[in-house]
Amino acid sequence: TTEMASQEEAEIQISELDLLSSMFPYEEEFAVTDQLALAELKHYVENEFAEVPSSKVQFVLNVKAEVPNVSMVEFSMACALPIKYPTVLPEITVRSSLLSRSQQILLNSDLKTYLMENFSGEPCMLSAREWVKDHAAAYIDRDLSSSSMTASDATQSQVTTFTRLWIYSHHIYNKQKRKNIIDWAKELSLSGFCMPGKPGVVCVEGLQSSCEEFWSRVRRLTWKRILIRHREDVSLEGGGHAEIQKQRKFSTLEEKCFDAHGARGNHMDLGQLYHFLEEKGCADIFQMYFGVEGR
Repeated sequence: TTEMASQEEAEIQISELDLLSSMFPYEEEFAVTDQLALAELKHYVENEFAEVPSSKVQFVLNVKAEVPNVSMVEFSMACALPIKYPTVLPEITVRSSLLSRSQQILLNSDLKTYLMENFSGEPCMLSAREWVKDHAAAYIDRDLSSSSMTASDATQSQVTTFTRLWIYSHHIYNKQKRKNIIDWAKELSLSGFCMPGKPGVVCVEGLQSSCEEFWSRVRRLTWKRILIRHREDVSLEGGGHAEIQKQRKFSTLEEKCFDAHGARGNHMDLGQLYHFLEEKGCADIFQMYFGVEGR
């Protein structure tokens, strides 16, 4: 049955992720960015009647490669495994600060071609990483100005992704962290809100790359527990400023304190949070956070 097949695929994904984490034990090299999706995947494998996971496991592989005259350059591979992987290819985007937009597009399309030609139906994350390690540096010096693909074509076909991250933290009290959250969101042109206290809730929305940068900074701070509870991605063809503004549900990023009560005045009134989310058209998120229907 197809059901069996996808459970088998899920098992392959988990063993491949285990392999990656044993080969690359340091977060700088390999980090799962969506722990919730990974937990869902494991639950799916272990429970015969579990629902098929709703989101793809996302992770980052960082690869250092030698570049003539520059010594070491880091390439970052942002990866997502569709639930049908390895029957279908993984989604991988390789980035580096030294690549121009057109070099990056060419590198990514060559990597995809390589995987399509060599790995239909087999796990291929390690091979993809090896390919990047061996070939990516060569794209840094490629002069693409004369090639058929000019930078303007590249930007024309570029799809912009609007992202909204719903982050859950065991608690957020620390004044410095609260200040960081607001300052970084401003710097990265993200809107949303931060609800301090216990639990802590942060929502940021804006360009996908800005959201990812925000998350990578926030998660480096010390937390008892912090994770992305839910992530929304919308592809915007063309994706100009106006398109992005249209997608926003929040105008700026502000701290929302809902009548605190409790000994330290730190437990927020979740009923008020629910009404706030409902007003913004995000009521369904409440259930994802707290597992209960809002009132």
